[in-house]
Amino acid sequence: MHFGKGNWKSYEHGIEREWLVTNGLGGYAAGTIIGANTRKYHGLLVASLTPPVRRTLLLAKLDEQLEAGGITYNLAAGQAGDGVTQFGYIHLQRVIIDPFPLFVYSFADITLEKQIFMVHGKNTTVVIYRIINSAAWPAALRLLPLVNCRDFHWTTDRGQLHFTTQAFTRGVSVQAVPEVPAVKIMSSAGYFRVCEDWFNGMFYAGEHERGLHPYEDHYIPGHFEVQIGAGEVKTVTITATIEDYFSLNGEDLLVREEKRLKELQEQAGYREPLARQLVLAADNFIVKRQSTGTKSIIAGYPWFNDWGRDTMIALPGLTLVTRRFNDAREILGTYARYCMDGLLPNMFADTDQEPLYNTVDASLWYFQAVYKFLEYTKDYDYIREEIYPVLKDIIHWHVRGTHFNIKVDEDGLLVAGSPGLQLTWMDAKVNDWVVTPRHGKPVEINALWYNALCIFEQLTRRFGKDFKYPDLPGKVKESFHKKFWYPEAGYLYDVIGEDGKKDAKMRPNQIIAVSLPYSMLTRAQGLSIVQKVWYNLYATYGLRSLSPHDPEYRGVYKGDQVQRDGAYHQGTVWSWLIGPFITAYRKVHDYSPASREQARRFIAPFEDHLPDHGVGSISEIFDGNEPIIPRGTFAQAWGVAEVLRAYVEDVLEVKP
Repeated sequence: MHFGKGNWKSYEHGIEREWLVTNGLGGYAAGTIIGANTRKYHGLLVASLTPPVRRTLLLAKLDEQLEAGGITYNLAAGQAGDGVTQFGYIHLQRVIIDPFPLFVYSFADITLEKQIFMVHGKNTTVVIYRIINSAAWPAALRLLPLVNCRDFHWTTDRGQLHFTTQAFTRGVSVQAVPEVPAVKIMSSAGYFRVCEDWFNGMFYAGEHERGLHPYEDHYIPGHFEVQIGAGEVKTVTITATIEDYFSLNGEDLLVREEKRLKELQEQAGYREPLARQLVLAADNFIVKRQSTGTKSIIAGYPWFNDWGRDTMIALPGLTLVTRRFNDAREILGTYARYCMDGLLPNMFADTDQEPLYNTVDASLWYFQAVYKFLEYTKDYDYIREEIYPVLKDIIHWHVRGTHFNIKVDEDGLLVAGSPGLQLTWMDAKVNDWVVTPRHGKPVEINALWYNALCIFEQLTRRFGKDFKYPDLPGKVKESFHKKFWYPEAGYLYDVIGEDGKKDAKMRPNQIIAVSLPYSMLTRAQGLSIVQKVWYNLYATYGLRSLSPHDPEYRGVYKGDQVQRDGAYHQGTVWSWLIGPFITAYRKVHDYSPASREQARRFIAPFEDHLPDHGVGSISEIFDGNEPIIPRGTFAQAWGVAEVLRAYVEDVLEVKP
């Protein structure tokens, strides 16, 4: 993906696009394509101290200055609290992301190239500078590291932290607190000069938009200085790390990282540019979890951890479509080990505390992940030995009743939650305000419940065991038809409350009842639902969470937490829902050639989205109102996963 000056005609235009590189541990580097930090989550080294969590900002950025012919060119970009804007991006000529960001600056007769990447499996960021000095006089490159030491959700004010600095000939080690390792910043050329200072009041426009504190101070321990002779071409590697061992041979490290990503693309086996790019995007989310010693899936960058629900929904697209079968096996095995009373973790804690289990759908999506795993691998031996006992336990506990009022009702349908406890994916809550009450019998939960029962029954019979609930699937199907189908409107109720009251709000959850392999619906019902959802909820990059015709619809996701959470599931568009929607569309049209072409049209806008917001990835959410502006996290696991899965399976028709 290539960007030029037309993409940063103003500072405001330039900060609309963000880049991301990751290290497979939950650590990352991220920023805008013009080099400005506009979020507290932006930084050159956000290390994961307990992978994939305890993410800590250690190096916010490197501000560059180049002096030549008596003129100093300031390449830094950003804003400060005093209203001052750094306009270094005016010297930015091109940005190329393939796959790592490369920034090309041009001023007078000098060209400076900067490439940023991370070392996989290490909390290490590498920045390679290549200076082409075509001038008749020498030049000097000065690099100012803006250092910090705080949780990536926080901000730092000057005086809160006291940094200890140890300088070397070509670098510096900086530490603020004993529990966080020192960050070592080293250069392959030049020298480091200690000259302590602070960057005061860095302004984060992204945090201001979200109604959060938008200012921060960063410590500057000194600066690097590198001399470049007249007519010389010089390469300089800057390494920022908390590791004991690190290399200053940036070009060799870059070749190794590029080779790793190319091998992932070749392993997946796709030739289409969209699929190849999404294979790369998928890699960002697959991380190593220290507490389990196995792989996990980060829900989204820059601020989410690994979540059970998101992991199970994302697993097919991220690990199976990409043919990373060992990763899929590890993830399924990890969650199996942590299953408790029929529930899978909703979230692993940052510390040694027990996981949180406050979700009704993670365990049910687990059955679907197992189903897809078997479609792709046929590894029934692994499932029989390691996973089947857990599936049996989940069914048992749901029939018997488990935590959070999750239980099978007399009609066979699944009940979950209470007025103050939301367990579905639409779980926004501000203090005591439950934004989208869905306790009782949610439609997608019961669709997933029926799907899980059918999958479990098939596996039970395949493994020569007795299915102890032979009448339950039929009972669930009959009750679902009787209670969820809204014949006058031609779609499904969203929730049936504990009092039997039916919520007729037009929401996208019902599309899951059509898309799952085991559906309780007739073809005519499926056709009607897909058409209603398309007309009311489809919005280019996903499905709206509530129909615009509903009086409670909120079409713009913006403002403070109350405003944002009030819109989160009340009209906001979710990218991940495009996957089940496309699958449902093809399914109800009997996978006809015409439906394939329409599926291609549904996917096509994502090619245009890839260079926007989080460059090379899929955004979490979008405004429900036109022009469907991307919001939320700029790289979301289940968004990438479901776009990739639907594209490969339903458009390219590359089946397992």
